[in-house]
Amino acid sequence: MAKAQTVKPKGQRIALFLAFFLVCIGMLNTLPEIPGLQDWARDITGIRFFRISGFPPEIFFPPIFVLMMAIVALDASLYRAWRKTRPDRAWLGLALDMGLVLAALAGAVGFWIEIDSVCLIDQITGERARLIEDALARSANLIPGLTLEAEVPACQARLGIWVLPLLFTIILLFFLYNVRVWGLPLVVVASIVVLYTVSTALIWVFELSDNNFLLTKLGADGGDALASAIQKATNVFITPDGFMGRFMDIIINQVFPYVVLGALFGSSAGGTSLIKLAVRLTRNLRGGPAHAAIVSSAMFGTITGGPVTNVLSTGRLTIPMMRRNGFSPQFAGGVEAAASSGGQIMPPVMGIAAFVLVALTAVPYTKVITAAFIPAIAFFFSIFLAVMFQARREKVEPMRTIPDDLIMERQDWRNLWIIFLPILVILFLLLGNKDAIGESWIAVMLPNAVVQTIVNATGDAVSAGWWAVAILLPLMLLDPDTRAEPSRIATALGEGGILISRLFLLLFAVSIIAAFLNESGLTGELTRAVTTWLEQVTSIRILGYDIPISGGVYLMLALVCAMFCAILLGMGMPTVPAYVNVALLLGPLLAQLGVSFFTANMFVFYFAVASAITPPVAVAAFAASSITGAEPMRTAFSAVRVGIVMFTIPFVFAWYPELLLIPEAVTITDESGRRVLMDGYSGEPDYGSLILLLCRLVAALYLLASALASYDQAALSGWVSSLRILAAVLILWKSPLVIMAGGALACLLLLSHLLRNRA
Repeated sequence: MAKAQTVKPKGQRIALFLAFFLVCIGMLNTLPEIPGLQDWARDITGIRFFRISGFPPEIFFPPIFVLMMAIVALDASLYRAWRKTRPDRAWLGLALDMGLVLAALAGAVGFWIEIDSVCLIDQITGERARLIEDALARSANLIPGLTLEAEVPACQARLGIWVLPLLFTIILLFFLYNVRVWGLPLVVVASIVVLYTVSTALIWVFELSDNNFLLTKLGADGGDALASAIQKATNVFITPDGFMGRFMDIIINQVFPYVVLGALFGSSAGGTSLIKLAVRLTRNLRGGPAHAAIVSSAMFGTITGGPVTNVLSTGRLTIPMMRRNGFSPQFAGGVEAAASSGGQIMPPVMGIAAFVLVALTAVPYTKVITAAFIPAIAFFFSIFLAVMFQARREKVEPMRTIPDDLIMERQDWRNLWIIFLPILVILFLLLGNKDAIGESWIAVMLPNAVVQTIVNATGDAVSAGWWAVAILLPLMLLDPDTRAEPSRIATALGEGGILISRLFLLLFAVSIIAAFLNESGLTGELTRAVTTWLEQVTSIRILGYDIPISGGVYLMLALVCAMFCAILLGMGMPTVPAYVNVALLLGPLLAQLGVSFFTANMFVFYFAVASAITPPVAVAAFAASSITGAEPMRTAFSAVRVGIVMFTIPFVFAWYPELLLIPEAVTITDESGRRVLMDGYSGEPDYGSLILLLCRLVAALYLLASALASYDQAALSGWVSSLRILAAVLILWKSPLVIMAGGALACLLLLSHLLRNRA
């Protein structure tokens, strides 16, 4: 009977099958370089340029695009939903479902028609072959030695004016299903950007205003409004900012193995065993179950990369544990929400948003996880401190005895291989050195082809994820339940394909935001306006005091502005669109105010992650409250208090970019456009100064966590908590005198509290 209740509707079963097929094709596309494999495939097929992986994007992306939207239409069908709730509108739901697939098909065909490397209509009519022959003749006769690839003929037959209705039809249907799958906030932001771009174009055409913010880049294209509009619409199809551009590349060519890996982990028995291990390790600590929630959420979250998914996966075990041990429901929910959100900033995987950061900053993934290491450790250390002080405050005693349902059994120890071995593979390949591996014992013990395969994968994030999936698939059979029902693996792969399709639907809206912002010119105008204002203003008045504006205050104003924008735009959104929206708008501005472009993106990235626990739309906290039964908003405020460092650490590494450990964090572009190091930095870590900075950071985190809990060895009064917060700020100031004053104040506060408590 129970099994019958879990049978999915036919449409969703078809979607699952198509999603499984999508995963197979996608994993084949991201297959790492294996010596001799491509040559073998070409010998078998007899096709000289045949590829078994790494398919050309202009050929591969369009059919995958259609397949993903067919999966979305079947999985999130409006027809199936309205047939039950609104039978009179079921026909409309069917029309919209079919419309989504047809719009995707039209978009794919339109891409092939417009992109110069394909020119579909020219291919069909034979015009393409004639143009290539002409190009070859010109190359041979006029410019001897010039190869054919030097001149790619432009498409002659194009969509023309039809590209406009096609584009807006696709946008309308895709936005509708974005609302259904991901909710309203992202679509609201994207719609505002689209309407702004269209409105500024109309204002320019009818000469309604000369305000810089109400003008458009269309006017720079020769004055022909219709021709400019057609060109701009075509750009949305074929340029890197378009929906077949870098965001499609991120999904298909970069994060694909990691999404599959997260889906497999989510359905494996390893997650429960990981929580049991965390409970075992923390059973003698006062905040044992809460510490266990932090450890398991950090490790599980780094793979899944989704705060809500993480909360609903690990929280179903950890939150009842915390409640059973004496923590209040809102605090238990807050800890789980904060720790689950922090999984997105925890190396080595960090979720899809980290790959978007890689794409936007052009910094290698291995350097991104290096840069994320110290801030992530600081964040989870602060949560540990928050739990410790809260446990003291609520008189929570150590668990000591593990409940029967959480005792590690022999099978649980085996299941841990399911979690740890793939992560170790990722770390080994990401942090390994190609030359060192070629000269190590591995080269002696293994066949040359295997060694070369390992060397090819070393340092490549996509290959590391692919091999982790390859190792995880047989490891899942360590679980007896999976061995008894191996179809679970196929189902997990299919669910990974559905998640990938949904992620692209989300990134479609993000790509529309990016493309329309680029075509409107708003980003450049906003940057110019803010930098001009900062150059002209001399002081700001706060509480009756005039504060002179200097370089540091300029930067602080911009950072605070970026923080609020990231939080506001991120309300109710997944991390990726929240990060991209603000990075596109304010990343260039921060980079012009003395922060490196990479550090500016990391700053925005952290606040995009923090938006998942920020009221009033704290999606991770609300997910936790659905388990605790506590009031959602109180859970959200508790999550902010527990995870407050997620809001403060970005300011710390903005002032001290050496915390990010990579040269890109201290590299800026000077007035002549050259990339140079910031004053006072050599590009190499100064470990002595770094250790002193880390000591100051630990002291500041201790003061901040105890102040927010209003408890240390005993209860703290309001004025003592305020002084501790002040001391934490002073300790992290850049002025040596201020640092000394903050250190003295901190020592005085801690010593007096210790003596008073002993007395």
